[in-house]
Amino acid sequence: MAKRMSFWFVPLVLLAGLLAAPWAWAASAGGPLAEGIFETGPLKPRDSQLKVAVGQVAPDFTLPEIGGGAVSLSQYRGKQNVVLSFVPAAWTPVCSDQWPGYNLAEDEFRQRGAMVIGVTVDNVPSLWAWTQAMGGVWFPVASDFWPHGRVAGMYGVLRSDGMSERALILVDKKGVIRYLDVHDINQRPDLGVLAAELDKLGK
Repeated sequence: MAKRMSFWFVPLVLLAGLLAAPWAWAASAGGPLAEGIFETGPLKPRDSQLKVAVGQVAPDFTLPEIGGGAVSLSQYRGKQNVVLSFVPAAWTPVCSDQWPGYNLAEDEFRQRGAMVIGVTVDNVPSLWAWTQAMGGVWFPVASDFWPHGRVAGMYGVLRSDGMSERALILVDKKGVIRYLDVHDINQRPDLGVLAAELDKLGK
């Protein structure tokens, strides 16, 4: 286990400053991302009721993806573990810090046979512009815009304001949910915790 966890050491060190100082990446990045960030202020930490649980088969979905096609959860069945990363909104501080962190950890996700699928209720043009301002992301980004929040609603992470919760849902190769974290929407989830949960699954 110690050897496997060591793969996460470098990116976790690189991310330590971001975790200690939320929104630092977005604020210091310059360019369109820094200029476009909308300050939401503190939000109610959680405003939804989960409809799924660990041990259940994850509801399948197909959503438009910013690359111009579509992405389905089932396309990874039997191939890769999947981290569903629901984030509330494009162009907001914590969201603009969270996904670039996954870019730094790309190799570690891949070494564990894991794919991230990013999901927000924003429309495709907004998501495309946002991720371009980040410098791109290596994982598919899906738009749950219409019917608005349908997938977030299926999982029980749709908030009363129309945004999704900040949630991580780990789905194994068999399509079974193995880990759930509906996080305080104002805070970035700890990548180290996700690393440990992925290590439990193996490749």
